[in-house]
Parts: sequence; C-alpha cells; structure tokens
Amino acid sequence: MTTLHPASVAVRSLSRSLNTGFLFFVVGIVASPGGNGTNLLSVVGLVAIGIVLGIVYEFAYYRRFRYELTDDTFDVTSGVLARRDRELPLGRVQNVDIRQNVLVRVLGIAAVHIETAGGGQTEVSLQYVDEDEARRLRRQLRDGVSTDASDTDETGTAVRDTDAASAGDETVLFEIRPHELAILSVFTIDPGASLLGGIALSFASGFDPVALVPANRLGGLPGPETGLIAIAWGLLLFVLAAWLISAALTFTRYYGFRLTRVGDELYYERGLLQRYSGTIPLEKIQTLTITESVPFRWFGYAALSVETAGYAPGQSDSRGSESAIPLADADRVAELARAIEPFGPVDLESPPRRARERYAVRYLLVVAAVVGVAFLLARYTGLIRQWYVLAALAILAPIAAHLKWRNRGVRLDDRYVLARTGFWRRTTKVVPYYRVQAVLHQATIFQRRRRLASVTADTASSASLLGRAATAHDVDTDRGLEMQAAIEERLQERLRTRQRQRTDGQWFGDAIDPTDEGSATENDGEE
Repeated sequence: MTTLHPASVAVRSLSRSLNTGFLFFVVGIVASPGGNGTNLLSVVGLVAIGIVLGIVYEFAYYRRFRYELTDDTFDVTSGVLARRDRELPLGRVQNVDIRQNVLVRVLGIAAVHIETAGGGQTEVSLQYVDEDEARRLRRQLRDGVSTDASDTDETGTAVRDTDAASAGDETVLFEIRPHELAILSVFTIDPGASLLGGIALSFASGFDPVALVPANRLGGLPGPETGLIAIAWGLLLFVLAAWLISAALTFTRYYGFRLTRVGDELYYERGLLQRYSGTIPLEKIQTLTITESVPFRWFGYAALSVETAGYAPGQSDSRGSESAIPLADADRVAELARAIEPFGPVDLESPPRRARERYAVRYLLVVAAVVGVAFLLARYTGLIRQWYVLAALAILAPIAAHLKWRNRGVRLDDRYVLARTGFWRRTTKVVPYYRVQAVLHQATIFQRRRRLASVTADTASSASLLGRAATAHDVDTDRGLEMQAAIEERLQERLRTRQRQRTDGQWFGDAIDPTDEGSATENDGEE
C-alpha cells in the first residue's frame, strides 16, 4: 500500500485551517457579542483552535490514507473518524485527470482525480502525490497495468516512466496559437465573471453606485440624483468588469492548451495558474460535437469537444477537460474530428418548410405576449408609455424563424448519424451507430398539428440527460419513422460487423470498445 506525498499535509492543512479558522471566527463573533478586548481575545483564541484542529485533522488524514494498484482493481483506504475502503475495477475507469495549481507545482506534487463510467463525478481523488507518481497512475489506470518492482525505488517511491509517455511516442495533434487564445479570451463570456464583476464594483464604490459616476465630467447632463445616469453608468461598468474578468479567466484556463495522441488515447494539458492534464480514451468516445458560436463562426473558427460514457461537457470540475480543441480554424477542427471519427461530408437534410412557419408563429406569439405585458404595465402603472413600440419586434420573427430553420439538419450515412441545431451556438453532433443506446421518435401536440417529429439518437453519455443528445428536430413524421428504422437497422449491422472482427481477430477500422461485447451479443440474440 502506498500513501500520499508528505507535502500534501502542508497544502491540505492550509486549505483546511482557513476553513476551520473562519468557522470558529463566525462562532466566536456570534458567541461573544460586543467590542471589548476580552471578547476579541476569545475570538482570536477560537480561530487559533480552529487552525490547529485543521492541521491535526489533515495530518491524521495523511497517516490513514492508503492506495494500491493491483492487476484488476484500484484500492483506496481512507477516513479519519470513519474508515472507508473502496475497490475500483480498472475496467470502469473512464477518465484520469491531473490538476496542479501554482503552489503544488512549486512543491512538485499533483492531484489525481479518477472518474468512472456511469457517472460524471469524481470517484476517487488523491490529494496529493508526486508528479511522476501521478503520471504513472494515469498511464497504468488507463492501461490496466499494476505496479511492479521496477516501477519503484527502495523507498517505494515511483520512478519516472519513459515508455508510453515519452515524447518520442507522442503525436502532437493541436497546440493553441497566441491569436486563437486572444480571440477565445475576448469573445468568451464566463457566467461566473458576472458575479465577480458585481463584487468588484461593490467594493470599488464602497457599496454606493453613485460614487462611480464621474459627476464632474458630465457637463450639463442630468446629475446622479436623477438616478438615470447612475444606472446607465453602473451597467456600463458592470459589463466592462464582467468582460475583463471573463477574458482573464478564459486566458488562464486555456493557456498552453496542447493535445497529443499516445496509442489509442488523447492527452490534453492546459492552464496557467491551475494546470490540468488528463486523458480522453478514443475507444470510450460516444459523441463528437463541433461548436460554431457567434461571433467565432463569422471569423471561421470552431471548437471540438468529445463525450465519453457517463462524462459530458460541463460536468467536470476542471471545466473544459472534455474539449479536444477549445478554438481553432474550422478546417483544423474538421480535420481533427475526422481523425477521431472518419465521417463523411456534412451535407445535411433540412427540415421541411412548414417547420419554418411553425417557428415564425412561435416567435410572433412571444412578441404578442411581450406587447400585452407592456400594455398592462402602461395602463395600470404608467411605467411604459410607448408600449406599442415593442410591436416592431414582429418584424424580426420571420428572420429569426428562417435562421433557426436554416441551421437545423440531419444526415444518415453508412456509419454515423450527424445532427445540427442552433444559430447563436450551432452544434453539429457526430454519433457512430454502434454507440447508439436507443432511438426516440417524439412529437409534441404542436408538432403533430404540422405533421412534424423529432428523432433522437441516444448514447451512454450523460449529456443525454441534459437534453444535448444528437437530435433531428422537426423532421417530417413519416421521414422520422424511416430515420428511426434506419438507425436501428444500421446499429445492428455495425454490432454484427464488430463482433465478427473480434472473433476473427481483425482489430482495424473503428476503435473497439471492450464494453460493447455484451451489447453486441445481447442485441444479436434478440434479433
């Protein structure tokens, strides 16, 4: 059994002591109201006790934490007050990520996060181990190879491996360029930046928005006492602060993004302050997603992300670890996507024109609702006097309907389902037939009135639970039934082909997932 790196006690104690110290500080403030010296001394004493308890706890955590990599499992024993033994089968290991912030990089240690099939959450977390040990664990957990005597020295410390992870065996697929990182940073809006921007402005203004208004430079404009200038200026500063923070966060997140291939795995690394590295196993990939968002699409840029079983975009704490390419020229993205899954041309079949009419009616109803609310506000509150101006939005309804219709489509080729949707964030999903778990043919009451339906090719990725599965929206009802039958038929064909390849020992073509054997046998038996 192996333990964590001794330096992990210092790093974890820093975080733990801050948390416990703050908790005891709050307890001290609540339990000792008032401002005399005795109360202040009590609060300081409680904070010190909290810090000491945090350090003691982390030292005990380090002493009682053990892990071992066997031929079939990864065993972890942990717990201070209550012991917990976990036995993780190597066959269920889905993703192994390595994370390092500035402090742990200086100390030469790293955190290893292990995720399993069937869930997007971290199953096992090692905080922290030696950098070389982290790399060894990542490789052997993915390869299913246990530690032997040649991997460690006389002290039990892992020795740096030089075989599969060596630079000579790596093929560099992608490295983000400086101008691509700059464009990504400038035009990416991070949701957390809005909160940080608001907090920053609150502190800058002393929690008084009027203090941010340069009243001495406004000339004859209405003063801050009217509230109009203060609101406009506050909104402008809020947007500017959110944009600057978002750009900084995106820059640090994707700085040095690099994607390489070693054997049948993709290795990525990225980050400036917080360094992330991990694997994307090719045989576990369920879906490829090519994203072309506005305004990136206008300049010919796109992004590529992958979804593996039980692991989908947005679920990882590392944020973006599923990205194969965060931003690059659209041709480079398509080239790498086809290197992973050799799909054909993206020549999509558009929905019928009556679907576009449905979109236009939907948007007109939204405009009518907005105008109705504005009318009621104008009549009973007087807040909006020119409420009828909002009716001009009806002009945009046909344009929006056309753009929505134009950016939707589907294609069924011999090996893949391709589905596209979205205008502001257009996504094209590529799903191999043998990855399909279920084919859904759905029609709402409004779709049935127009003889339309939606066909979804569901996979094992948990993105399906979030409504991001490959879906052909608003196709003709009869055409949808044909698609459903075609996908199911080609799924069975691909499973039979892959089963014959395994039987004959022909490991060529698609990356073969050992977990598909059961599915193939079961489906063939049913047929």
